[in-house]
Amino acid sequence: MQSKNKARVLIVDDEEIVRASCRKLLQPHGYRVSEAENAGSALKLMETTCFDLVLSDLKLPDASGIELLKDIKEACPNTEVILVTGYGTVSTAVEAMKLGAYDYVEKPFRPEELVSLAGRAIERKSLREENIRLKKELSAQYIKNIVGTSKAMEKVFRLIGTVAPTVSTVLITGESGTGKELVARAVHYNSPRRDRPFVVIDCGTLAGELIESELFGHKRGSFTGAVTDKKGLIEEAEGGTLFLDEIGNLPLPLQSKLLRVLQEKEYRPVG
Repeated sequence: MQSKNKARVLIVDDEEIVRASCRKLLQPHGYRVSEAENAGSALKLMETTCFDLVLSDLKLPDASGIELLKDIKEACPNTEVILVTGYGTVSTAVEAMKLGAYDYVEKPFRPEELVSLAGRAIERKSLREENIRLKKELSAQYIKNIVGTSKAMEKVFRLIGTVAPTVSTVLITGESGTGKELVARAVHYNSPRRDRPFVVIDCGTLAGELIESELFGHKRGSFTGAVTDKKGLIEEAEGGTLFLDEIGNLPLPLQSKLLRVLQEKEYRPVG
């Protein structure tokens, strides 16, 4: 994670005395501090450096701090922003937070308040970046779990990369034991759905009389033993990936119902 002695902080204020004061507060804590007297100068610096934290006055000579916040988030989305002002209002604070500001403080602020706030902001950025890194490693690991160097496997890897970013129904075919579930997991964990559930339905092991209930869920009283409403496996996969293993083992009437789910994206619980 980002250590303090490597964290880059940009102070944006038209008053030199304010910039100097903030610099003197932050530098002893190991931060590398740069300064800008207006929004234009700040954005110029950000053309070559994505700072870890920008500490900006709300009222600048050439733009508002809110406008600068928008520009910063567009140029460097991971940069944390703290807005400082002597003209604070609740509505401005709410707007700033909605646009992605880490926090909002009013002048005069206590020195320890600013140092603590800067530390928490940079820590959040570090944790977010670490989380992204670990997710990428996890995604890559699912690819590594698939062993193969042949031309055919190279094609499989390319197809995984092609379909993973999309919202598509994917047919994975192959003999038993060839790694169809590994491919399905690789698609899921390399997709925008990686944080949502990956639900496996082994169609070959579902009890015949309860297949529909397991898949679609049921309403209370819909059959003997249905004493409460129950979510189906399809609903549990909402927003994620549903892997239907050995779908050919399902009764044909149920395959037709599943086809409707795939085509129309809708279904009804039993009962």
